[in-house]
Amino acid sequence: METRLPSKKKKATTTASAHASLDTNKKAKNNNSSEIQNNFELKGIEWLQDNVVSVLNELYDPAEVARGNVLAKFSKGKKKKKAKNGDAPIEPEMTESEKQALSDEAAAQAKPFTRKDAMVTPETHGHRLFGDYQVNAAMGLANALGMSPVACANQIVDGLKPRIGSLMDEIKITGPGFVNLRFQSSYLEKAVQAMVADASGRLAIPKTPNPQRIVVDFSSPNIAKEMHVGHLRSTIIGDTLCNLLEFLGHDVLRLNHVGDWGTQVGMVVEHLRDEYPSALDRESAESVDVGDLDVLYKAAKKRFDEDDDFKTRARQNVVKLQSGNPEEVAAWEALCAASRIEYQKIYDLLDIKGLEERGESYYNKYLNDVVVELKRLGLATESDGAKVVIVDGYTNRDGSPFPMIIQKSDGGFNYATTDLAAVRHRSMIPKEESGEQADRVLYVTDAGQANHFEMVFQVAKKAGFCSENTSLEHVPCGLVQGEDGKNLAIRSEDTVKDLLTEAVRIAGKDLLKRNKNHDEAFLDRVDRVSRIVGVGTFKYANLSMNRESNYKLTDSRMLSFDGNKAQYIMYAYARICGIVRKASGQEESDPVVWPEPAKIIVSDYTEEHLMRKLVVLPDVLSNVERHLCPNTICDYLFEISQKFNLFYEDCEDCSVNNAETPELKASRLSLCTATAGTIRLLLRILGIQVVEKL
Repeated sequence: METRLPSKKKKATTTASAHASLDTNKKAKNNNSSEIQNNFELKGIEWLQDNVVSVLNELYDPAEVARGNVLAKFSKGKKKKKAKNGDAPIEPEMTESEKQALSDEAAAQAKPFTRKDAMVTPETHGHRLFGDYQVNAAMGLANALGMSPVACANQIVDGLKPRIGSLMDEIKITGPGFVNLRFQSSYLEKAVQAMVADASGRLAIPKTPNPQRIVVDFSSPNIAKEMHVGHLRSTIIGDTLCNLLEFLGHDVLRLNHVGDWGTQVGMVVEHLRDEYPSALDRESAESVDVGDLDVLYKAAKKRFDEDDDFKTRARQNVVKLQSGNPEEVAAWEALCAASRIEYQKIYDLLDIKGLEERGESYYNKYLNDVVVELKRLGLATESDGAKVVIVDGYTNRDGSPFPMIIQKSDGGFNYATTDLAAVRHRSMIPKEESGEQADRVLYVTDAGQANHFEMVFQVAKKAGFCSENTSLEHVPCGLVQGEDGKNLAIRSEDTVKDLLTEAVRIAGKDLLKRNKNHDEAFLDRVDRVSRIVGVGTFKYANLSMNRESNYKLTDSRMLSFDGNKAQYIMYAYARICGIVRKASGQEESDPVVWPEPAKIIVSDYTEEHLMRKLVVLPDVLSNVERHLCPNTICDYLFEISQKFNLFYEDCEDCSVNNAETPELKASRLSLCTATAGTIRLLLRILGIQVVEKL
């Protein structure tokens, strides 16, 4: 559907009436404060799932359901196929005692019902015509219980009513046994009031009752090499996931697994030996200016590709470095220090904070133990002088097993060895020994590393390097391409700094074009706003696409105010700020003072649609927590902005300033405040600042 930015309504309001609205807001707060419970929390799909799970465990025995599922499979009465000449003989039908044994085994292994068994889904129609949620548990249980889905659904409804009935309209069963649930209008009103009361905080969203220790491995640029857009996308997506998980109440460790121990370091060290020999001396290394790292890397890479002797020495440097040889260590430390300075410039521009560097070198002391343990377990074998692990399911083109190298023939360790040591450190090593004992470990890297991590995770679990309670998850990211369709990461003229600088320049140019009045006040803020909009636009372009998809970064994506773009969302926020300022008589140059919560009065369907969209915010966040796809947040932001524009622009009777009564005006200002608070919170999670005036 094509979207557009609505034009502003030109309606006058007097200063007296504006100040009167502030008084009305204060009175509304005083009159309704008793209705807004301080401990009010928004309800979402997880709250409903937990209630359904409780009902299922009260009504039904999981063991009997498991038994019933097994027996139901045998009672379907499938016709036996006759064996044809040359075919394998048909297996004989199972005896009753065999069937009973299988059903007894299933019953013995049964566990209490979980959220998955609740089968709760959000209603997907835009206006939620059939309800806000649908419970489909009866469809999966009825056959095992020997009853109709409708009868099973009725039992579930009877169990739910005393638990959630006070918040829901009449619970309806439709079709073969679908349970449809719809929040009452009174709940929507209280929920929006609570969001307004907490508009600058959590928007009445509860923290998780089950906080986890979560390690997020992201960014991970290579030492002595220019950061490329692949690392940039990992940085932006990883930072967003950390922001979200921290907001939900988890204990998050942001790790920067920099590539400081690989072949690229060895070849640059060897190049330094010729060009900057003092860099290999500990006493003089700190004072050596190695110059432009990218130029240094390209010169070393050229020699590495063209000179076999240089290539051999470079690889030997890696082994020497891993062994702690003083010369290689001194050069490495100089390269690391210079690289950190360059990376920090990018992190500062992106407003990335709290990222702890823990590169490949950090795990060097654990690498030999990994190899020894894999050999002890019989998982590691010799192959052409190297030590390898054969991973199930991975073969070469000729069908031979594809080995994962853990120690090269020259004694050097490989990336896989480091990643196995990292898994062990993050999952198994106790905290008092500097380990993490994480419940969940996320690896945010480009999609090309998917097979590598699948192999590492498989070996880690088989070797016992990973606790059964630790979830290892690769979070793959697609590639960023230019208008020509080429990957920006391999185009030498496109550096990260260039891309971000260009984004800020484009934003500044657009601001100057849209604002004809270039007075002193505007010029004072144009640089700051250009940076916020430019960097925010670049981040949003990365986040609004499915993270696994490749996408083209073009000027049209950077400049467009149409569709799901950062500018559209940021403009919607600035517009709400303008509406509130005008309605309450505030000066444009002052920060917005948001109205106090008021009683919500629904006078038009657009208001209810906006409210129903606002209160599903917990579901949006829990969805991203599970699936780790930030574009879900962007889609929701776009929908919220559209719903608000529909409420404000297309509804002739929904004017804020010209509302029929002071109470209705206060109600609509509360809707403005809740919407602005939602946009502000979600942009903050995406790592994007807001501006109150564009």
